[in-house]
Amino acid sequence: MAFTGFAQKDFDTFMIEGLDSRMEAIQERIQPKFREIGTELTEQLSGKLGMEMFLHIAKHARRTVNPPKDTWLAIASNKRGYKQHPHFQVGLFDDHLFIWLAYIYELPKKKEIAEGFLANYELLESTLPKNYFLSMDHMKKEAVTIGEADLSAALTRFRDVKKAEFLVGQQIPVGDPILSNGEALLSLIEETYETLLPIYKLSLEY
Repeated sequence: MAFTGFAQKDFDTFMIEGLDSRMEAIQERIQPKFREIGTELTEQLSGKLGMEMFLHIAKHARRTVNPPKDTWLAIASNKRGYKQHPHFQVGLFDDHLFIWLAYIYELPKKKEIAEGFLANYELLESTLPKNYFLSMDHMKKEAVTIGEADLSAALTRFRDVKKAEFLVGQQIPVGDPILSNGEALLSLIEETYETLLPIYKLSLEY
């Protein structure tokens, strides 16, 4: 069955009270869609990178009380996990969908990657479209466009602050018609990953 995109009901999942009820809705409404598009995206990335990539779907297993405010799929080069590796994400908050290339604080080589990015600053600057977004914390909704961001300061903070993160990509607000057009949305995600591939490849050198 063709991917039909995300509906308002999917985003409304994050309004459901209680950990168990919200997790049940995430598993029923959102995760099957993640599996569907994630399988295709993983195959695409594996082909483009010439290396095997693996799909991970957030389990939120550590949560015991507070229900998740967002959920996501991640694609990484490691079969066992993704948090300690550069990875691609697609996920939902209640008010937008995000498409990230993500470097989060668990990365063992976070400092080396940040230094590599700073050393190749012109590549990042020329690769990232001005209307793409930058986030320094995957747990928060806040993000600024590359055009508004101080990219150099963000990379320096990513290097020097233990909890600082570096996520670049796109955010699509609820209500944008592309969200409910599965084919168009999948194409946009693939195009976004394609744009970010030079940065991903650079980070593998460190």
